[in-house]
Amino acid sequence: MSEFIRYEVADRIATITIDRPEKRNAMTWDMLSAFDDAVARAGADDHAQVVIVTGSGGAFCAGTDLTDLGSGLDRTPRTADDVRDPWWPLGRCPKPVIAAVDGAAVGMGAEFTSQCDVRIASTGARFAWNFVHRGLIPDTGAGTWLLPRLIGVQPALRLLFSGEFLSAAEALEIGYVSAVVEPDQLPDAARSEAARFLAGSPLSQRLIKDLVYRGLGRDLAEHIANHIPALQQCFASEDHKEGVASFLEKREAHFTGR
Repeated sequence: MSEFIRYEVADRIATITIDRPEKRNAMTWDMLSAFDDAVARAGADDHAQVVIVTGSGGAFCAGTDLTDLGSGLDRTPRTADDVRDPWWPLGRCPKPVIAAVDGAAVGMGAEFTSQCDVRIASTGARFAWNFVHRGLIPDTGAGTWLLPRLIGVQPALRLLFSGEFLSAAEALEIGYVSAVVEPDQLPDAARSEAARFLAGSPLSQRLIKDLVYRGLGRDLAEHIANHIPALQQCFASEDHKEGVASFLEKREAHFTGR
């Protein structure tokens, strides 16, 4: 794990913090590798049911460190053989992932926020897919695939064509974020959002997330063909038995994810 990527777990909530405030949490390639490792760790961590991704020092992530862009490193994109479904580690994470965004989320940082399942912003948050200013397209592909599905084609294209900033208030208005709070309230707001998901079955959440993201690229017949075995898996699960028992016994459910 990189010194710039922190991983913590408390009360069944994993928090991944991009921690390079002197560079507004800009990502080097080594940091990106460590970030992907942290996401995979959270996905496999039996002590965590929900994941929060955030940045330190009043910024979320300023994108790729430009010194890496000019370093001569081989930046050839991954090939079709590398693509997994979904491609993004945050999308592959089998748990709900919440972006807690304070300050700038630019370039790759904005892409990360799109890859999360839910976004909460501070009043100081700003989002920019500024790749056109560097002669690029959105580097992870989230801007051209996920963003139009999240906010609509025209709003997405306006942001992608211009590279201009989207304010927290504007992001709330178009539904890109679910809430906007003061910066000092952001950690608690993110954990409160995470707590809403802790009451659910981890098995159900994993299957729902998989069906939703894979369903974005499927027709209805293919989607239902995958939905039916997932539902059968639920009916046969310990979590379903516990969910029914807790309802009948009028008590809180204690799910195991099995």
